[in-house]
Amino acid sequence: MPKAAKTNKTKKLQKKVAERKKNPLFVKEAKNFRIGNDIQPKRDLSRYVRWPRYILLHRQKKILLQRIKVPAAIHQFSKTLDKNQSSKVLALLKKYSPETKTEKKQRLTKLAEQKAQAQKSESKKVQVLKFGLNHVTTLIETKKAKLVVIAYDVDPIELVVWLPQLCRRQEVPFCFIKNKARLGTLVHQKTATCVALTEIRKEDQAEFDNLARDLRQHYNENHELLRTIGGGQVGIKSRHQQEALKKALELEELKKTSQ
Repeated sequence: MPKAAKTNKTKKLQKKVAERKKNPLFVKEAKNFRIGNDIQPKRDLSRYVRWPRYILLHRQKKILLQRIKVPAAIHQFSKTLDKNQSSKVLALLKKYSPETKTEKKQRLTKLAEQKAQAQKSESKKVQVLKFGLNHVTTLIETKKAKLVVIAYDVDPIELVVWLPQLCRRQEVPFCFIKNKARLGTLVHQKTATCVALTEIRKEDQAEFDNLARDLRQHYNENHELLRTIGGGQVGIKSRHQQEALKKALELEELKKTSQ
């Protein structure tokens, strides 16, 4: 068979290759990713990282709560307020935030000056948030609390697990909120398990009534909260096994019916 005639295109390509000179300083070599050689490519190393113990425990606890069946009394704490509702509640509570150390100092110095000048001092009862688990409990029992906000991430949960039921019994509106640090900032503390409102100003009464009505429907009168059990979710491997077993059983049933 005679050879095919070379076209102009192939001749040009061969000419270009011949013209291209190799630089001896820069020799092209295949990359070697063994120890002490080329830099490793970027990859997700999260599975290979030795995480601190507190992170491991936090993740294990989260998975455990998904797997095991969580009683309704504990599972209700996960039903926190959404972003809009929580912002409304926190905005209202912030108005009743107790005075700081500097504010208290200024108030006391002002009172002392008035006393020294023999002036009448107007001492009004301060309407502020109440905090501290024991103090809030007594306020609920005596029905002085008008609104109770409980943090959802109290550890151990046994500290506040009975508090929602006490609020239901005393007909005090309550809610769960993320998280105890946010409640702590309202009362100038690092964290707070729960806070309570005892008195409402006239200008905030309408806003408070709307909030209290919504919270009563969502928590106090919602009987499903005390019935729904949390957790019980199987892992991805177990789910695949269950699905495979289900398919196998369905195939067996089909074979029996076809015979």
